Amino acid sequence: MPSDTMPAPPRRSRHIWAYVLGTVVVATVAAVALWDWDWFLPIVDAQASSALGRKVTAQHLHVQLGRTTVVVLDGVKIASADGYQTDKPFATADRLTVQADVMAYIHTRQIVIPQIVVDKPVIDAEQNAKGEANWPAPASSSTPTDKPADPDAGPKIGQLVIKDGSAHVEIAKVKANFDLDIATRAGAAAGDGGSNAGQIVVKAKGRYANQPITGELVGGALLSLRDTSQPYPIDLHIANGPTRVVLTGSVKNPLNFAGADLKLQFSGPDMALLTPLTGVPIPETPAYSIAGKLDYADKKVRFTGFTGRLGNSDLNGDILVDPTRERPFVDANLFSRRVELADLGGFIGETPGRKGEANQSAQQKTELAKKESSDRILPDTPINLPKLNMADVKLRYKGAHIEGRSVPLDNIVANLDITNGRVVLNPLSFGVGTGQIAIATDLQPVGKNVKANASVEFKRVDLARLLSATHLVEGAGAMSGSARLDSTGDSLASLLGHGDGGLKLGMSGGNLSALLVDIAGLAFGNAILSALGIPQRADLQCFAADFVLNKGQMSTRTMILDTSEARVQGTGGVNLADETIDYTLSTATKHFSVGSLPTPIDIKGKLSSPGIRPHIGPLALRGGAAIGLGVLFPPAALLPTIQFGTGDDDVCKTAEAPIARSTPASIPSPGAAVRRGRPAPRRVARR
Repeated sequence: MPSDTMPAPPRRSRHIWAYVLGTVVVATVAAVALWDWDWFLPIVDAQASSALGRKVTAQHLHVQLGRTTVVVLDGVKIASADGYQTDKPFATADRLTVQADVMAYIHTRQIVIPQIVVDKPVIDAEQNAKGEANWPAPASSSTPTDKPADPDAGPKIGQLVIKDGSAHVEIAKVKANFDLDIATRAGAAAGDGGSNAGQIVVKAKGRYANQPITGELVGGALLSLRDTSQPYPIDLHIANGPTRVVLTGSVKNPLNFAGADLKLQFSGPDMALLTPLTGVPIPETPAYSIAGKLDYADKKVRFTGFTGRLGNSDLNGDILVDPTRERPFVDANLFSRRVELADLGGFIGETPGRKGEANQSAQQKTELAKKESSDRILPDTPINLPKLNMADVKLRYKGAHIEGRSVPLDNIVANLDITNGRVVLNPLSFGVGTGQIAIATDLQPVGKNVKANASVEFKRVDLARLLSATHLVEGAGAMSGSARLDSTGDSLASLLGHGDGGLKLGMSGGNLSALLVDIAGLAFGNAILSALGIPQRADLQCFAADFVLNKGQMSTRTMILDTSEARVQGTGGVNLADETIDYTLSTATKHFSVGSLPTPIDIKGKLSSPGIRPHIGPLALRGGAAIGLGVLFPPAALLPTIQFGTGDDDVCKTAEAPIARSTPASIPSPGAAVRRGRPAPRRVARR
C-alpha cells in the first residue's frame, strides 16, 4: 500500500456537512417563501411622511432584488394638509414603481434611479374661500436662488413615467372648478442622460373665473426641471371663455426661477377678463390682440416689446410685475400712435368701444345698447375698491394722436399711481391745438366710497380746435381757466352729482364765427349773411365764465361773451345729479341789424338732448308788432326787428377780474406722502 495514500474521511463527517447544507437551503427557501416585504411598510411610510410633511401610507411593498433592484408600492395615499377639514386624501396612486441601480451605488456611492413609473395618480386639490388649501407644503423651505444647483447632488433620476394621471382642482376665490388629464409621452432612452425623455402632456377642462376653460400644456420631461444646464420647453394653449392665451418658449432652471425666454400672445373681447388669470387689476377694454416677449429675472416678471390692437387703437409698451411684495407691484409704460378715446372708457367706469364694433362680448353689447338708449351721460359704474387693492400700480401712458372727427383733442398723457388702494392721477392731460387741458385727481377709499379731490387747468386752449369739432362754426383765440371738485361717492356720476367746487374760464382777443352770435340773438338777417360769409367773423372782446358747484348743482355767477357784433350773457345752471340743464342766453346787438328778433334763448332738459327755444313772451310782442305793421305797410314789418345796439365795454373788465385772480386747486403728486400712506397737504384756490 503506497505510503502517500490518504485515508477516506469518515462517513459520519460527510453526512454532517450534507445536513448543514441541506438545512441552509431549506431555511433559505422557507425564508423566501415566508418573507413579507410589508413588514417594512411602517418604516417606508414614516420616511415618506417626514419628507413630504404630510401623512403618507401604502398598502403593499414589493421588492425584486438584482443589479437593478425594483421597488413597488401599491395603494399609495397622501393625506391633505394638516388642519384642512376634509376626509379626502390630497393624492393617491394605484402603483409606484422605482428602479434602483445597486451596482452604481456600490462603485460610486451615488444613488442612480433609472426610472420611476406612477400608475393612475389622482390629485384632488382644494382651496376654500378663506384661502385654506389641502395641498402639501413644500418639503424644503430653502430660499429660491438663481445660482445653478450642483448637478451631482441628490439622486440621479433617468425618467419619470405617468400613466393615466388625473387631477381635480377647486379654488373658491377665483371660481375655479376644472379637471386635468396628465400623462407622459414616450421619450428618448435614458442613455442620453434622460433629461429629455418623456414629455409631460396636461389637458384641462372645466371652469375658471366662472368661464369655461380648456387648455393643453406640452412640456419637457418633468425630471428635466432639475437640469439647470438645459432650458425647459413650454408650449401652452388656453381658452378661458372668449379669452385666448398662447405661451411658447423655454424656462431656465424653472425650479429656482432663473429666467425665461417666452413669447406670449393673448386676445379676447375684454382685458378685464384677464384679471383672475394674472392677478393684476385691469379695467374693462374693447376687443384686443396683444403679443410680446415674456421673461423672468430678479424675481420679476417682464412683458416687454409688446404690440397689438385695443379696439380701434394700437397699444404698445412694457409691463413689469414684482410679485414678491405684500401686494404685487405693476409698473407699466404704454403708448399708442393713434388712439380713439372710446377705447379708454373703462378707465372712467364707462363701457369702452362703440355699438356694433366687431368681437364684442355679450355683456359689452348689452351695456352699449343700454347706454345708447339711456338719457344719462355720466358713467355710473361703481368704482371697484377690491380691484384697486389687488396691486400697487405705476402707469405711464401716451397717446400721440387722438382719432375722431368730432373730438377736439389732439393727444393724451396719463400718469397713474395706485398705492394701498389710493389713486393719484397727475396729470391726465390733453393737447388742444397749441394749448392743454391738465387734470389732477386724488381718490382715497372711505368705506364703500372714495373721497375725490380734483383740479383742472385750461392752459391757452385753442378755440379754433374746439369749434372745429362742431363742423358748424369757427373761431380763433386762446382760452384759459381752472376748475376744482371735492366730493365723496362710488362712481364718476355720483362724485359729480354730490360734489362741491367751481369752474372759471376766460378769454380775450380772437374772433368767433358771426353765425353763432347772430343765431344766439335770433338775428336772422345777419345769420343768413354770416352763413353766406358776410361777415365771416365777429371780433371777440372778451369771454368770462364763473360757475359755482354746490352739492352737484352748478349755477352761474358770471357768463358773458362780448364780441364786436353783440354781447351774450348767460344765467341759470346745470344739475349734475339728474343731468339736467336750465339755462338762458340773452343777446344784445351792438350795431344796426336787420331781421333781428333778440329774445332770450332757453336751453332746458336732459344734458343728453336739451331743448333749445326762444322766450315766447318777448318774441310774441315783437312778432305781433311786425305782423300788425305789415298789414298796414309791408316794409314797416321790419321795424320791430331793427336793433341799434349798445356800447358798454366796461362789463368785460368787471367780469374778467375774478377769473384772472383764480388759480386751480393743487393735487398732491404721488410722492413721499403717498408712499408713507399719509394724505399730502392740499392747497386751496385763493379767490
